[in-house]
This record gives sequence, structure tokens and C-alpha cells, in this order.
Amino acid sequence: MPWAVGGLRLGRDWVAAPDPVSLRARWAALTAAEGAERERLFRPSRSRTPAAGAAALPGRRSAATARFADEPGPCPDPVRILRAPFDEQWLLPDQRLIDAARPELWRVRDEHQLFAVETPAAPDLLVTAHLPAGRLGRIRPLHRRPGGAEPNLAPGLLPLLGERYGGWATPEDVLCWILAAGRPGPRGYEVPLAADAGRWREGLELGQRLLTVRLRGARGGEPPRLPGGRRPYVRSAVVTWPHEVAYDSESETLGFGGGTVSPVPAGAWEYEVQGVRVLEAWFAARSAHRDPEADGLEALGPAEWPQSWTSELPALITTLALLADLAPERAAFEPGPALSAGELRAAGVLPPPGWARRPASVLDHQEEGPGGQFALL
Repeated sequence: MPWAVGGLRLGRDWVAAPDPVSLRARWAALTAAEGAERERLFRPSRSRTPAAGAAALPGRRSAATARFADEPGPCPDPVRILRAPFDEQWLLPDQRLIDAARPELWRVRDEHQLFAVETPAAPDLLVTAHLPAGRLGRIRPLHRRPGGAEPNLAPGLLPLLGERYGGWATPEDVLCWILAAGRPGPRGYEVPLAADAGRWREGLELGQRLLTVRLRGARGGEPPRLPGGRRPYVRSAVVTWPHEVAYDSESETLGFGGGTVSPVPAGAWEYEVQGVRVLEAWFAARSAHRDPEADGLEALGPAEWPQSWTSELPALITTLALLADLAPERAAFEPGPALSAGELRAAGVLPPPGWARRPASVLDHQEEGPGGQFALL
């Protein structure tokens, strides 16, 4: 996957939140403020200030491009993003508010796209159908163009794999193989390609299960379920804001603010990324606006725990539990003898050409620049 893009650099935390209602409230507070107060709430950086204009984000033709200080415009509809490992949140899609919005990713963001994310110090790739935003790592889109028209793969790789394994290989097949066989190495994420067709098929089967779990029902798929009819349920509703989250291993119960969810397998509770329990980080992100040190727009959030957050928990618990169950199988998977670098060079796969490392030209309409200007193409 030669084309990689650095993660979105938001520059100010208030442009993302676990719920879209908070983002609309923050927008209203910002646009209602004037002068020095608006400047303070905005949190200017070298890249973005209220007095600076910015181009419209690709795919959002109604976006405002005038200077925010002059004409904020209406609140843009928040979009779903991956804010942290396994934490789906919301973002205000306005390039005037984001230090580095990575327009090249927005151009290829659609219902066909998947994003692989190399998270530093993590053994596994993150894969999401939502745009990753924040301090997650380098992003590798599966497709270089909208509609899944061109894979972000080294030219010649798919024909070579089809020839070696006796059948046409798809871009998603390669992604599944990466999930099964890829490992972080000293030079980055390393992916040996099996020389044996049988090992390739075994890796695809394991990788497909991993991908299905990670996507959590995105793109119209069936949400994953725990085997044996076990399914996490909300047993009691939250009655007060959760100040902490507790886990009882004997009853497999997660408790928070008087509410409970069970059964919660131990693997879900213990699942960590970069040494942090995912479930604890998920709860902490939803209480960040209540931190005494939270200031300005970041302090605006729900006064009561939203029911929608509790409803999201069973799906997240199921995902983590299934990944924990699959972890030993993935760790034990060996790709066997690999295709050599010489074979890949002879097939024209290595090294990938320079153009494959750059975004494709995908403009199908003029994109509005700062102040309503259009570039001459």
C-alpha cells in the first residue's frame, strides 16, 4: 500500500466530540462570541486563526470558505470519525477549524473506502470505514480513487498474486492478508507474502474474520456477535454520571454510574492498545468535558449521560471480546515460505513507482478555495 498520509492534525480538541449535539452547541457559542472572547474560544494556532480563510473540504460543496471572523456561516453537519482506537466520535468538517485536514483523504472518502492505520507501538493495524482523525498514526487508504476504482497497491501485485494462488485477488483480500500476517518491524509494518497458495487461503480466512470484527457492521455488513448465544445487554440504566467504571470478573459485569452491562468477557475488559484499556479510555473521553481543567468550548458537553452512549457499549464490548479471542490464533499464524524480493522485482511489483506513493488526481469538479476563489486547473 504505497500511498500513505499523515494523520489529521486537528489543532484544537473542541472540533471533535463523542456526540454531535455538543459540537453544535460549541459552534453556537463560538459564533455568538465577539472580539477577544471569540479569539480565546477559537484557540488560534500558526495554521488556523479566526482571521484566516481556508478552502472547502472536498465533497462538501456547501462549506463556508470566507474568513471565520467575517462570516462563520451555518454549522456544518458533524461527520463520523475514528478519534482513538475503537472510539468512534464526531467532527465539525470545516477546514477553517482544522490545522491539517488532509483534503486528499476527503476526496477518496466514500462508502467503498477503508482506511488502515499504523498506530505507533501497537502490534495490529486499525482498520476503519470512518476517516481517522487525531493522533493515531499514518493512514493508508485501500483505494486511490472514489468508488473503489483504483487500489492503493503496488502496480502488478494483484496479477502476480492471482497467478501464484490460482485465482483473482482483490484489494480487500490483500488487506485481509495484511491483518493476518503483517507484523511491525524495524522498518515499519512488514508483510511477507506466502509462496504457498494454501497458506494464502488460510491467511485470507483469518484476515476476513479480523476485518469483519473491526468494521463492526460498517458498509452494510452484519455486526459481529459472540458465539454460543452470549450477547452483552444493558441490565440497568445509568442513574448518575459515571465517575468511574468497575468490572466484576465473577459475574462478568461492567458497572458505571449505577448502570450495568453483562456479560462482559474478561478479554474485552483487559483489551489494551498502547498499554491503555480501551474501555477505560472510551469512558474517559466521554467525561473529558467535566474535567475541572477543561476550559472554553471543550467544557461544553452533555449535562446528563446520553442513552446513545450506553447503547454503543454492547457493540464495542463484542468487538473487543472477539478480537481478544482471535489474538492467539493470529499470533500463531505463520505465512510459511515467502515470495522473495527478487521475485517481486522481476514481476515489477518492487519498487513501487513514485506516482503510486502520491495521491491520484480525482477532481471531478472545481473545489472552492479561500474566500470563494477557484483555482485555475
